[in-house]
Amino acid sequence: MITAQMLEKELGLKRFVMCDDSREVTGGYAGDLLSWVMGRATSGDAWVTIMSNINVIAVAQLTDVALVILAEGVVPGEELIAAAKMRGVNLFSSTAPTFELCGRIHRLLGAPDCGAIAEADDAYSAAD
Repeated sequence: MITAQMLEKELGLKRFVMCDDSREVTGGYAGDLLSWVMGRATSGDAWVTIMSNINVIAVAQLTDVALVILAEGVVPGEELIAAAKMRGVNLFSSTAPTFELCGRIHRLLGAPDCGAIAEADDAYSAAD
């Protein structure tokens, strides 16, 4: 099991708000189009985005993500930090690119590597 606090440490994230350090991270989602994230992010995800407007917190609360990571050096403004505190949303930032963060989260969650995925795709194709 990976928690928000463990992810913070492993990824070297900068903490802005930590409301629940034991919150379990069960998956990940990367996206910047808030309406798209609302329909696709799931409870327990680590959401990686470059969006830093106030609506990010509303979407994070609605989808019940475990934490929000602002990637690529994006720093939240005071309004975003205040909203995260008020609504109980874990909020971090990182200078790392979105792609890199997602790959690292993927590995930390113990997801299969690309070789395992390719083998599964080959087995699926052979069954046809």
